[in-house]
Amino acid sequence: KQWYQRRVAITAGIGQGFPDFVVPDFLQEEVRKAVAIPSANWYTRAQGHPRLVKELAAEFSPLFNRSIDPMSEIVTGVGAYEVIYAAITAFINEGDEAVVIEPHFDCYAGDMDLSGGKLVRVPLRPTGDAKYAKNWTLDREEFEAAFSERTKMLITTTPHNPIGKIFTKEELEYIGSVCKKHNVIILSDEVYERVVFDDNEHVRIASLPGMWERCLTVGSAGKTFSVTGWKIGWALGPANLISQLQHVSSCSTFTAPTLLQEAVAGAFEYERSVAHTDDAYFKWLPAKLQQNCQMLSDAFSEIGCVPVWPDGGYFMIVDTANMGWDFSDLKTGRCYDVDCVKWLTREFKLATIPISVFYGNKNRHLAAKYIRVCCAKSDETIVRACQIIRSLKKQ
Repeated sequence: KQWYQRRVAITAGIGQGFPDFVVPDFLQEEVRKAVAIPSANWYTRAQGHPRLVKELAAEFSPLFNRSIDPMSEIVTGVGAYEVIYAAITAFINEGDEAVVIEPHFDCYAGDMDLSGGKLVRVPLRPTGDAKYAKNWTLDREEFEAAFSERTKMLITTTPHNPIGKIFTKEELEYIGSVCKKHNVIILSDEVYERVVFDDNEHVRIASLPGMWERCLTVGSAGKTFSVTGWKIGWALGPANLISQLQHVSSCSTFTAPTLLQEAVAGAFEYERSVAHTDDAYFKWLPAKLQQNCQMLSDAFSEIGCVPVWPDGGYFMIVDTANMGWDFSDLKTGRCYDVDCVKWLTREFKLATIPISVFYGNKNRHLAAKYIRVCCAKSDETIVRACQIIRSLKKQ
């Protein structure tokens, strides 16, 4: 009860990455149709509900320029979170290493710990104008030095969380060449693939020549259709890799909810039927989130903060250094950004996320005064957040 009271007291929650707007009508209809199907209320195939894996194969085969086998080259799970866990558990053993591009989603570290592996972090660094996510890049010498005979996997995210960077084809070709040289698996977290801004292009690394054989590409219905509570995720890849994820998943959760897998399958079928029309959800979603990002960016800029304009995804990071905020007198021993977001939440009812939690200890200083905000929010939440942000302007 105490947690609930604290949560509802937050006037503008732009921290956690979940959309708080109404589920579109076509998704509600797919759930209604699914619940009326008797078998959709039973256990389904452990490796993935037959209708859903067939729809995923139909959706992604053209995007990967190959015919994907729905039964052997796709696995579903309880959200992308479980699929990532299954991939790391399947291929990382005690003493193994995985290179990860930093900052990174926090679950990678926890999953590696559970498997007895070690993360070797390589940070994105601003090159040129740091106000644009596309200018946060890898130092190639540093990246290549991270690989060793113990390296079994590279973990990467595009569109990136939390930076908002979309890796270019050239960048992915380079990353792929290093992974091929060291014969490592690539775990590519692409849950934000439908949220691409401006004239950017989402390139799937597994679609590049010679890459399919070593790639596991992770997707999410929660992020694709803005229903994060549904917790339906999937991985696509070659049968010899996917089979290992299937073993892990069947021994942990056994199967993702049949009803929601059926509804997601219907959602993909519907979306293809309206593709390239004004009814297309995949057209509305990036346009809406880009509009939200622009509103938040304008508000932060007006008070003196420096937003980093994202190429896509749910998030934008904001540099608060110009504000002159100082929390050292609190003597908490925490990072600046942690004290900052706690202060914003407690005093102004504006919930954001500290960036330091996405780093290991070595590179945490690189984004010491950045915070992360989520643009996947309702009009009401965005407007209220902008009002609060503007109230922080120095008098």
